[in-house]
Amino acid sequence: MAERIRDHDWGATALGPLQAWPDVLKTTVSLCLASRFPQAVLWGETLLTLHNDAFADILGGKPQALGRPFSEVWQEAWSDIADMAQRALAGEAVYIEDFPLLIERGGNPERAFFTFCYSPIRDHDGRVLGMLDTVTETTASVIANRRLNFLDSLGRAAANATAPERIMATTTRLLGEHLQLSSCAYAVMEPDEDGFTICGDWVAPGLPPLVGKYRLNDFGRLAVSRLRAGLPLVIDDNLNQLPAQEAATFQAMGITATICMPLIKDGRLTALMAIHDRRPRTWTRYEQTLVSEVTERCWAHIQRVQAAAEVRAAMAALETLNATLEQRVEERTGQLLHTEAVLRQAQKLEAIGQLTGGVAHDFNNLLTIIQSSLHFLQRPDLDETRRNRYLKTMTDTVERGAKLTGQLLAFARRQALSPQVFEAGPRLEAMADMLDTATGARIEVRLELPEAPCHVHADLGQLETAVINLMINARDAMAGQGTLCLRLQADQHMPGLRGQAPQAGPFAAISVVDSGVGIAPHLLERIFDPFFTTKAAGQGTGLGLSQVFGFVRQSGGDVQVTSCEGQGTTFTLYLPQVTPSATEAAPEHPAPSAEGQRQRILVVEDNADVGGFIAQILRDHGYHISWARSAEEALARIAATEQPFDAVFCDVVMPGMGGLALGLALRHSHPDLPVVLTSGYSDAIAEGGHQGFAFLAKPYSAEQVCQSLNEVLSRRGP
Repeated sequence: MAERIRDHDWGATALGPLQAWPDVLKTTVSLCLASRFPQAVLWGETLLTLHNDAFADILGGKPQALGRPFSEVWQEAWSDIADMAQRALAGEAVYIEDFPLLIERGGNPERAFFTFCYSPIRDHDGRVLGMLDTVTETTASVIANRRLNFLDSLGRAAANATAPERIMATTTRLLGEHLQLSSCAYAVMEPDEDGFTICGDWVAPGLPPLVGKYRLNDFGRLAVSRLRAGLPLVIDDNLNQLPAQEAATFQAMGITATICMPLIKDGRLTALMAIHDRRPRTWTRYEQTLVSEVTERCWAHIQRVQAAAEVRAAMAALETLNATLEQRVEERTGQLLHTEAVLRQAQKLEAIGQLTGGVAHDFNNLLTIIQSSLHFLQRPDLDETRRNRYLKTMTDTVERGAKLTGQLLAFARRQALSPQVFEAGPRLEAMADMLDTATGARIEVRLELPEAPCHVHADLGQLETAVINLMINARDAMAGQGTLCLRLQADQHMPGLRGQAPQAGPFAAISVVDSGVGIAPHLLERIFDPFFTTKAAGQGTGLGLSQVFGFVRQSGGDVQVTSCEGQGTTFTLYLPQVTPSATEAAPEHPAPSAEGQRQRILVVEDNADVGGFIAQILRDHGYHISWARSAEEALARIAATEQPFDAVFCDVVMPGMGGLALGLALRHSHPDLPVVLTSGYSDAIAEGGHQGFAFLAKPYSAEQVCQSLNEVLSRRGP
């Protein structure tokens, strides 16, 4: 589907050439194509359609949908979904379950059910530019539930009937109501050589009686021959396939569609259920199958009632047993469906519980250390040495908490990355040397690098963390003895992983290969789950591989795992490779001063506690501070001040205009005014990066705040 989107003539649409698409559209389309769920990106006021491969199954053979307005793609259902689409364009996330739609698929109208969500797509300023349609077809489950409920009602109604005529009437009436048909008929037949005799029937209002002797013409003989073979006779599409005489007969009765289901006993056609409709229609496979099943059940009920009438006393116990068994089967079927639903929900809750339990456990440990240290720091008789030790313990614990949240954000691919271009070989060589020193003589660390330099585009700090996590896991898997290989391969293709399409690249492949115990096949699908670990308690958090997975996916790559129990494991990271000409030397800046030298800083922070704390930090370090509680207030202060500010220190996530939007506005109106952004987590930062602004992740220390400000001020010059 990615190739079809690239090859499509977008210049002929309102979107224009693909190269001119806005970044938010490119990002959204990329996420859509990578999703295994059926998704479509609907862009602009006309909702031009772009979709992934999974969505093609929803279309079901419709004409080309790419680049066409959504109202044209689903014109037959647009009156039902137009209002929800407009609500999404107005900024509302619209979610609905098991929504019925009459759609065209495979050249025929079809009643289908869908669970879908229309999610607004916004730019960095919060404007809605389109919407993301995530949809799952639930037709099979809805129809299955309706079928089970119908058969349950039918079984109870038929079980209470005591005469064949009553069973016929009840069965056909319920079937007609369930399929929304205008009329039904049931007849007991006695076939002979030149025709058949209908011995008794039940007919819906508006149809003539069917009792009597019938002679067969050529069409009749063909129809009866088919019925005697146990095959249904299906007539639809306005009776077009009937001979003129038969068509006229049906039309005189107002019938436009018919399906006849035979009952065969001892090799003879003994009964017939005829289902009629006065509306033009095409019989679906579900309807044909259901009519056949209901016919068999109805005949079974009739046979049971007739046998009971003949030998009522002898068969009473057996009849009760049969009814009970049928009811138990239906109950068991319902119980199985309910059990499956409960199991799926339990699996979801287990995953959420594992995640929240792991977070709670680790953070409670950290809070315990901080709380205990605070308790001792409040003692008046505490000597200076112990006071410093407790303060250092609290500082180290805060850093561990920040690392823990960073690993969680890395797994969710919501961390703020700082990608750069660098040569991977020397970095891996340094990591191999470090681990070679730490592992001891019993583990051989081998390094395999290509002859030519290999440059990658990624966050260097996150890459080092990922590789070190893998190497430490490899060391532990070898129980302190074996061979550990760190390998770099350039110009690689990325294989299709976890249902994604392969990519040509080029990619740099960084592999960590060990000769350890390997990973059991049933664990391979879980190793990247947060807090999942096979190590003993206290020997690992279960977040290392989560960080690896989230980092490479957010960087535009992926991770491949191959393992054989008892023979070792290979983890391979695929990262985007760039040409050496793309490398840029990092500019050197003068060392920042430790104090503010009375520079004027505008702090923009909506949280009162954080804002007051930052303002106090900067005042204590010699800065002159002005504090705004929103981006709108900050713009007003900058416009009204007589003495210009030297820098802006701004939170990213705020009500109304966010920090990133404020920075972009100031870049346009005050290009010489430095801006430092800060956040613990932001969708805009995680997806679009820092946009060239200095960025300080929360939590931070007073020293880090001052260092960030001094760095941007030193770039600005006197």
